[in-house]
Amino acid sequence: MFAVYASAPSPEDPLATLTVGERPEPEVPDGFVAVSVRAASLNMHDLWTLRGVGIKAEQFPMTLGCDGAGVLADGTEVVLHSVIGDPAWSGDETLDPKRTLLTEKHQGTFADTVVVPARNVLPKPTSLTFAEAACMGTAWLTAYRMLFVKSGLRPGQTMLVQGASGGVSTALVELGRAAGMRVWVTGRTEEKRALAAELGAHQTFESGARLPERVDAVFETVGKATWQHSMRVLKPGGAIVVSGSTSGPDPSADLQRLFFLQLQVIGSTMGTREELGDLLRFCDLAGIRPRIGAELPMTDARAGFERMLAGDTAGKIVFTR
Repeated sequence: MFAVYASAPSPEDPLATLTVGERPEPEVPDGFVAVSVRAASLNMHDLWTLRGVGIKAEQFPMTLGCDGAGVLADGTEVVLHSVIGDPAWSGDETLDPKRTLLTEKHQGTFADTVVVPARNVLPKPTSLTFAEAACMGTAWLTAYRMLFVKSGLRPGQTMLVQGASGGVSTALVELGRAAGMRVWVTGRTEEKRALAAELGAHQTFESGARLPERVDAVFETVGKATWQHSMRVLKPGGAIVVSGSTSGPDPSADLQRLFFLQLQVIGSTMGTREELGDLLRFCDLAGIRPRIGAELPMTDARAGFERMLAGDTAGKIVFTR
């Protein structure tokens, strides 16, 4: 079958082993289902897989793609949940120490067919296209959990999104606006700030800019480059919700500010199957649609990877079959 895969780990040059070609047809174990992929979105996790982060060398070649949408053998249209837990685990699967994501143990979605546990497919709302639904399982689910499960924000409060144009950031803007938050966003360029405003941000600012007032919560996916700013713009008792560190994982903790102002630093990873179901219903009911910055045929996957590696994103990059 056709697939986009990493043939081997390549820490220094992640695109060196990116391969577009043929892979064997997958077997379908008991309790699993085969999904004919219609669309799949690109995530930073795919670049980490190419670098060999979070995956052993003997697991290559590995088909890339953490999330997607497609069709079951009976014609049911589905969205994929990317977090695969241990069958013996009960409760929040993101806390399962044996959990994995697609492309860490199981082959991913950038292929004609992906095989996943039966519980990892959910019905696709008819209001979402396959390309839109393919954005939900990783970036949008991460944003949903950050905002509605972890932050403690209420409608009318002020949130700051650090970084304006990535998949999680654009999802936070749209979800926050739909939920009645006052949404502020920082961005490195005028173009990225304009995108955030178009998606519903009430105000946008240059990275590191002084804000008109302090905010109730900051949403962090950038890390080292924005951390000091995030700490300084919070109200006493406010929260930073962190789901990534694309600029580096070693920010200054600023512990005096942390304890004196009783700030909260909250980690957030992906989301549960139940939360994905809630997200899909919310998008359906509220008429929210993910911003797709580029939609490419899967055969042109390298162009999408090059755009992500260069930071040239304006929403999600989606591959279609």
